[in-house]
Amino acid sequence: MKNLELLKKICETPGAPGFEQRIRTLILKELKGLADEVSVDPMGSIIAVKKGKTDKKVMVAAHMDEIGFIVTHIDDEGFIRFHTLGGFDPKTLTSQRVIIHGKKDVIGIMGCKPIHLMKPEERGKPMPIEEYFIDTGLTAKEVEKLINVGDPITRERELIEMGDCVNSKSLDNRVSVFILLEVLRELKGKKVPYDIYAVFTVQEEVGLRGAIAAAHLINPDFGFGLDVTIAFDVPGAQSHEMITRLNKGTAIKVMDGMSICDYRMVKYLKEIGTKKKIAWQPEILPRGGTDTAGIQRFGKSGAITGAISIPLRNMHQTIELVHKNDIKSTINLLREALKGLDKYDWSFK
Repeated sequence: MKNLELLKKICETPGAPGFEQRIRTLILKELKGLADEVSVDPMGSIIAVKKGKTDKKVMVAAHMDEIGFIVTHIDDEGFIRFHTLGGFDPKTLTSQRVIIHGKKDVIGIMGCKPIHLMKPEERGKPMPIEEYFIDTGLTAKEVEKLINVGDPITRERELIEMGDCVNSKSLDNRVSVFILLEVLRELKGKKVPYDIYAVFTVQEEVGLRGAIAAAHLINPDFGFGLDVTIAFDVPGAQSHEMITRLNKGTAIKVMDGMSICDYRMVKYLKEIGTKKKIAWQPEILPRGGTDTAGIQRFGKSGAITGAISIPLRNMHQTIELVHKNDIKSTINLLREALKGLDKYDWSFK
């Protein structure tokens, strides 16, 4: 896979919701030469514009934030309590390394009561988030010098290859950030029918906040959400639970818990995938949502909106996993979809 080092850098760069400074800096650097205009909106989302032949607008959103935590309390012994920023499964937190982004980065480890000290009724149950703490190995005085209530926390994990897959923290949604950059790279110097607004949004994990603001500002005619989706193709899963499968192609979203994609856009994406021989699979996600909902509903006029999703195992857990072939299929489908928008009949039928 091309540019694997870039994907690694994107995944490993911190950016909890509301604290996207470092990942924003990296994306701005990578955007040089790939867009006609680049700006940052008041919330912190990056808007990169590639001019088209007409002034119709297409918004593609990939959120740059990752699930994380925030410091809520430091006790007299220097142990840190925290609150989540985004959805976490508490059972995945035990003994995990994290980075507290204070005056400087401080490594910590999440802990809770050892099983030897648990009451019988506590064993076998996930500990509530309130029972966890972070141990930095530092004295209380050292912690107080470096860390304050309100500092963000992210997970400490590197991206590695595993067979034909890659695994890392924060592939949700850094793999989509990578894909959107690669699509802009492949479209460099090529004409597109409509103005493309490639938006790297903030605060998706806490309520699609950046996408809502950006869609209202841009008021797109067309929209694409770009995010991961669940691949539950694992032992014990029934076929109807799998949502998508790894290495079966990119996923064309039909609906999720917050959006019903425009049937015209769903049909358009399926036709392009089939015509261009790009592997794809349908996606219906019963719960959850993505920036797709923000694009679809919060422009002043609404937008003809769909979504392209990357199948991912272990969503919102410590290590997430995607297949390289599905990344390639997503790049190819998004690129071709952006190139052909003016050739399709978008009337209601």
